[in-house]
Amino acid sequence: MTLLFASRRLLHVAPLALALALAACSSDKDLDKDSVEKLYADAMEDSSSGNYDKAIKSLDRIEGKASGTVLAQQAQLQLAWLYWKTADKAQAISTLDRYIKLHPSSPALDYALYLRGLVNFNDDLGFLGNIAGQNLAERDQQASRESYQSFKQLVEQFPQSKYAADARTRMDYTVNALAEYEVHVARYYMRKGAYVAAANRAQQCVQEFPQTSSTPEALYIMVSAYDKLGLEKLRDDARRVLVKNFPDSQFTLDKPAKAWWRLW
Repeated sequence: MTLLFASRRLLHVAPLALALALAACSSDKDLDKDSVEKLYADAMEDSSSGNYDKAIKSLDRIEGKASGTVLAQQAQLQLAWLYWKTADKAQAISTLDRYIKLHPSSPALDYALYLRGLVNFNDDLGFLGNIAGQNLAERDQQASRESYQSFKQLVEQFPQSKYAADARTRMDYTVNALAEYEVHVARYYMRKGAYVAAANRAQQCVQEFPQTSSTPEALYIMVSAYDKLGLEKLRDDARRVLVKNFPDSQFTLDKPAKAWWRLW
């Protein structure tokens, strides 16, 4: 099952599941706001039919009309999901941040964290998207890091959540992709002859993501960069770590692919 399919399957049933979960913690007070409830029902119908803009307008009104109610919480989460669906990432994150801050004890908090992780999740990161010819050092990976933190909070706080398994898979993917990204940046600097920058970026990869498959190459880049800089002690230290921890790696055997840093 792909990550995208898994998220679609989970999110497909989310609105109804959230409504039931939130209703379970309701005080059953009669809100006497039939118009607001009808507005919510109409918004859900518009959402189901793909009329997202109209649904967003209705849900946005509900937050003001029914502030502090279970219905307003439902509307807020559905609103965040619709912002995500319509590619309004900033509004989706803002809505989720507000929800998480205002409702730390909500039975739907796990979903809010999961959705926040999905909004920031970049499933093209591992393939570096369409970045040929771009300066990799200028690409911001903060969103992927924030995605990881949202998923991490979810699995730590709600290990039994139905969203936890998918979140763990995405965490592993993101860590490996971020490490791969750091190595690509280091390669870029090697190509440009910016050996200090290459060594620093490779070292960052080793320190932040030591358990990933990118670590041997990161260490090799450090060895190569330090050698170019004439820093023999640092070169030998990096090589020692490489040989000790990855004795069978092609980089340990000093047989990387030809022109290993020229991959653009």
